[in-house]
Amino acid sequence: MAEPVVLLDRPAPHVARLRINRPDKRNAIDYDVRQGFIDAIPALLADGQTRALVLGGVQGVFSAGGDVASMGGLTEQGARDRMQHIHRLCGLVANAGIPVVSAVEGFAAGAAVGLALLGDHIVVGPGSKIIFPFLKLGLTPDWGQLLTLPRRVGIGVARRILTSGETVTGEEALRIGLADTLVADAQVMEEALVKAAALALLPGDAFARMKQRLNEPSASLAAELKREQDDQAVLLTGPDFREGFDAFTHKRVADFVAVAAGGKK
Repeated sequence: MAEPVVLLDRPAPHVARLRINRPDKRNAIDYDVRQGFIDAIPALLADGQTRALVLGGVQGVFSAGGDVASMGGLTEQGARDRMQHIHRLCGLVANAGIPVVSAVEGFAAGAAVGLALLGDHIVVGPGSKIIFPFLKLGLTPDWGQLLTLPRRVGIGVARRILTSGETVTGEEALRIGLADTLVADAQVMEEALVKAAALALLPGDAFARMKQRLNEPSASLAAELKREQDDQAVLLTGPDFREGFDAFTHKRVADFVAVAAGGKK
């Protein structure tokens, strides 16, 4: 029996890891890979145990991007179907109410960069190579990158790297804000797991509300203050704040995982 193209394991407490498993294709993302993520993520979000998610690839490569061979010969309807399938996955990652960390080992091109940008934290190494090949293929950037990339690096830098076709190294990615953490190449996945385990300890409801508001910025200060009031009215009367307040008062570390498990009221 063939191995699945998306591997799921739980290498750290409260952390699930999904890895693309197409080493012969440098972990290129095709329909089956996308569907593997689409099948796995909702179940992880609903299992009551997963508090952070790590995305990566096998054999030290994140992903060579979209499987170009699968793009040829499409009708307009076929192209739309393809994009709608991609967008299902984009929505699942971007709207996941838990931290999502991407371990960008080796190559990350096109679609893979888009996938990483939809998460919350990107780990790279000096040998990481981030590539935006869209215009060379006669395509516009997709996977939401014309929104997510400028949010991270600014519109001027985004325009430069998208139009130049240059490879962004791990060091450059960190410098311009495209990545969050730079470690030795051999430690990228390990660091992503460590970061995810730390993020898993955050108060889940507060993180999810913060993430939603960062992903969907308010149109005005008045609108943002209204959302802020609505969130704090719930959180200030909820179990996580009771735990946080008690921990602050007694000079200890808050245990939000226990609260979520029902161990603290």
